[in-house]
Amino acid sequence: MGQFVKSEGQRPDKGFWPSLRENGLLLLIALIMAFCLRTFVAEPRFIPSDSMVPTLAKGDRLVVEKVSYHFHPPQPGDIIVFSPPELLQAQGYDPNQAFIKRVIGTAGDIIEVKDGQVYRNQAPLQENYILENPRYRLPPLQVPPGHLFVMGDNRNNSNDSHIWGFLPQDHVIGQAIFRFYPLTRLGALNNRETLTEGLGSP
Repeated sequence: MGQFVKSEGQRPDKGFWPSLRENGLLLLIALIMAFCLRTFVAEPRFIPSDSMVPTLAKGDRLVVEKVSYHFHPPQPGDIIVFSPPELLQAQGYDPNQAFIKRVIGTAGDIIEVKDGQVYRNQAPLQENYILENPRYRLPPLQVPPGHLFVMGDNRNNSNDSHIWGFLPQDHVIGQAIFRFYPLTRLGALNNRETLTEGLGSP
């Protein structure tokens, strides 16, 4: 009598409980992977305010990438998401609340705002992403080691470093790199600015 051979790819019926255990294990692995990706690699965020208009509008959904800053520090022009510094927490902000601003200065930079213009190390920034020129004056301030100076693109409606000071770099969660909603504004974000030549206004 010939031997019965199962065709390739045919699987024996495992029964209800073994299949349930296998599916449960697969679901658990998927959840762990999703948690790890969100915690260490990237996560979605939404914009709760108008402080980054016109670059970002209230309700925009973003991808925040968390890996690159383990290899290099934030750079001027980067749009970063961060937890509030101690001064804001003392004012009642939840330490788990996330802020989003643009990096203007890094350690050692001297930041000044005068005559409607932001200066870094005495050079005026050419900022084609802001809503309007700042209507306030900020005397020269040097960014201390391990800190950043951040500002919202909506300069006159932003709770940022010109109000509460320098941001400790260890508060940075990640870099906002891509807007995935609304679909009409889908695309990568402008994460760099340039300097004008000379020391005068552009």
